[in-house]
Amino acid sequence: MDNKKTSFTEKEVNPLTSLDQWEDAVLERYPTPESIATSKSVDEYRNYDTPERDTVREFYRLNHTYQTYDFVQQKRADFLQFNKREMPVWDAFNFLNELVDDSDPDTDLDQFQHLLQTSEAIRNDGHPDWMVLTGLMHDMGKVLCLFGEPQWAVVGDTFPVGAPYSDKVVYPEYFRNNPDYQNTAYQEGTGVYKRGCGLRNVHMSWGHDEYVYQMMKDHLPESGLYMLRYHSFYAWHREGAYDYLLDDHDREMLKWVKLFNPYDLYSKNPVPPDWKTLRPYYEDLVAKYLPATLKF
Repeated sequence: MDNKKTSFTEKEVNPLTSLDQWEDAVLERYPTPESIATSKSVDEYRNYDTPERDTVREFYRLNHTYQTYDFVQQKRADFLQFNKREMPVWDAFNFLNELVDDSDPDTDLDQFQHLLQTSEAIRNDGHPDWMVLTGLMHDMGKVLCLFGEPQWAVVGDTFPVGAPYSDKVVYPEYFRNNPDYQNTAYQEGTGVYKRGCGLRNVHMSWGHDEYVYQMMKDHLPESGLYMLRYHSFYAWHREGAYDYLLDDHDREMLKWVKLFNPYDLYSKNPVPPDWKTLRPYYEDLVAKYLPATLKF
């Protein structure tokens, strides 16, 4: 698919009422322990007024229709040059805060405050500082929306492209709309990959996970990079799908991905972090691991 020749309606670009609304379905599918959700119970999260999740279904219809192997290659070529903008790290958080989400029922806090809540939950549990930084940076890839990317190319459960679709991916029926569904090179055997090739050799559907991984790949340890790159790959780390693509390194890293996810999903609460108190710690942390400026 050549999206440069394809025009989308507003609904096709932004079917969700909230960028984070897709996580509602994740929480319903995969409830996790209560320990991190300190301000309210798990079943109170993502409590939208409308019980039917038609917008989420529409989101995944578009996601599964347009996330082709060629689309991913196009987006990688476009965005992984990191030639859109360059700015100091702390300006980058202000840039992310331009992504205003007025419809998220879980919090009135801005994007940066959510990142702080995630990183503080990780820090409070005594995890290493590189994991705290991983929590602080994990949603930075959502700036893709500020470059005009549609929601279905920014968030959502991720999956390999160029490989047979698994029925463990959410709403697998919508893959029938994808041009790659008819391509035997992708849908027979192990697709374009060799068995046991390792996830590092697999192209995932495009979104904020891959983008922030590529942004951070020279600055965080391997465990943190797996957290960033695969935290939305639920078909793998929750359902055990795509085992034929894994190598021993992927299996070893799985525990880190599983460790990270609850901090992202359940750390939101209505009390804003005390940035005045936290600022010295995070300024030192960012300076320890990251360059002075980030490229987008």
